[in-house]
Amino acid sequence: MTLALAPACPPDDATAPTCAHLLARGYERLAALCEPLHLDVRWPTEAPTPTPGAAYPFAEHAARISEADDLSSAEPHRPTLEQLATDTELLAAFLDAEAARIAAGGDAVPRRHAVAARALHGCLWSVSLLLSGVWYLERRVPLLDQRAVRCDLSSDRYEVTPGGFLCLPDDPAAGLPGVRTVPDEEALRAELRDGFAALVGPLLAAIGPWFRRGPRALWGMAGDDLVSGIWTLGRLLGEEEHAARLAGEVLPHAIAPYPDGAGFRRLTGATGRAHLTRTRTGCCLYYAIRPAEACGTCPRTGDAERLRRLEG
Repeated sequence: MTLALAPACPPDDATAPTCAHLLARGYERLAALCEPLHLDVRWPTEAPTPTPGAAYPFAEHAARISEADDLSSAEPHRPTLEQLATDTELLAAFLDAEAARIAAGGDAVPRRHAVAARALHGCLWSVSLLLSGVWYLERRVPLLDQRAVRCDLSSDRYEVTPGGFLCLPDDPAAGLPGVRTVPDEEALRAELRDGFAALVGPLLAAIGPWFRRGPRALWGMAGDDLVSGIWTLGRLLGEEEHAARLAGEVLPHAIAPYPDGAGFRRLTGATGRAHLTRTRTGCCLYYAIRPAEACGTCPRTGDAERLRRLEG
């Protein structure tokens, strides 16, 4: 998988005039480290200056970028999360694009609800990392509006427009306009959970009828992908144990609206080596495309098969 970046970030924080520039640097770092994430960062060349203590003025920021790039807010092939959640035709196009990718991979296109599950899974995983990836790397939680994230239907890429963020009191950026502090790590984790829920909640509600699943399955998938994104990033950095611990702290148990916790456990192989695993709460229906290749964390995949794959 590949990724592309918008204009290069400044070399250090001293030349980054706004919180949006700092966050863009964080996204650049994330994109470089997380190859499976197909991410474009819209570099804030004309970001507004936030009022100290106020929320980041995303609407003004997005308007400036749209004017500068001559981008329409209603681009049918690059809808925002907001547009996917509110425009039935765009959501149908989102599913059609996923069906086309499945067919291009040589697989038979499954029934529409399975296509919806695959499309939603890919979206949730990518969008979760827009929050959790920066949190994992820098202990900053981006303040993203649904209009700040676009999905390119033709390429399955995501584009983010950076704005403000939340951080801990000892963060060097804590005093910048557009940056809000929270008292401790648990408060930051709560903001991560709540921010992701706010970002994807409308899309879950919109896609539910296509997916033919209820709120538990939908929010179960959201929680799974929040955990999975952190876990994947940690594995890529050679920090699987650390990442699993952090993901377990983000979702230690069911916390509304997420119906279950991370639930990591260990499987011991023939040589005595222990392997981390977990079982998804919300099924992504990959088995509907390739019945013999259910996910390694699928409820359908038993421990013996998981060990075979992990040690194979």
